[in-house]
This record gives sequence, C-alpha cells and structure tokens, in this order.
Amino acid sequence: MSKGKVLLMDDEQIILDVTYEVLKFLGYEVAFAKEGGAAIEMYKKEKANNQPFDLVILDLSIPDGMNGREAIEKLRAFDPQVKAVVSSGYSNDPVMQNFSSYGFSGRLTKPYRINEIKCMLEEMIGSK
Repeated sequence: MSKGKVLLMDDEQIILDVTYEVLKFLGYEVAFAKEGGAAIEMYKKEKANNQPFDLVILDLSIPDGMNGREAIEKLRAFDPQVKAVVSSGYSNDPVMQNFSSYGFSGRLTKPYRINEIKCMLEEMIGSK
C-alpha cells in the first residue's frame, strides 16, 4: 500500500533517478517531470482523473524550461490547496529562505538526505 503520491520535477536526470528510487523505497508512488510546464499538465491530469498528487517537489532552477517559482504560481492558481516543496542546492536563495512567501509548503536542500526526505514527507503527507 502506498503512503502517498508524489510528483517530482527536476531537470537533472540523476536527481530524478536517485530521488525516484528513494521515494519508492520509502513507500511512495512517484511520477516525474523535467520542467514546470510538464509538471503542471501531469498535476491537472491526475486531479481530473480523481487521482491527485499528495505532494509536489519543484526544483527552483530549470535553465531550459519553467522553474519551480513559476510553476508554483500556476499550480496555486489551478489548485489553491496544492502542497508543494521547493528544492534547490542554493540554500541562500530568497525563495529557499522564505518559501512560504512564495506559496510553497516546505523546502528541501540538495543534496537530499534520506532522513530529511522521509521526515518532510511524513510532515507534509502524514502517515497512512
């Protein structure tokens, strides 16, 4: 039984691959996108199919596509109740420092640590 459904958006394949495996190991159903536009379409599709994501993890920096800051604005416009976490290796970025001011529910700093991901997921989604 899945503990929840997570949408992961990152432009780096290695981050997607490793985080996918960690999330699966922790018991979550996972889908991924390489940029914000694709993530938004997946989110809308799953919500329309009555199989919404419990959490979205959005990379802050996407050089060749919509980044997390742009994506959260569009996701919030579509679903004000969306739970989204901003992710970046740049912990000094204003969005990382004041994530809630930008519409995010939490933050994850790269490189991820399994225990940090586990605690954040339990906090955001809860224990099923």
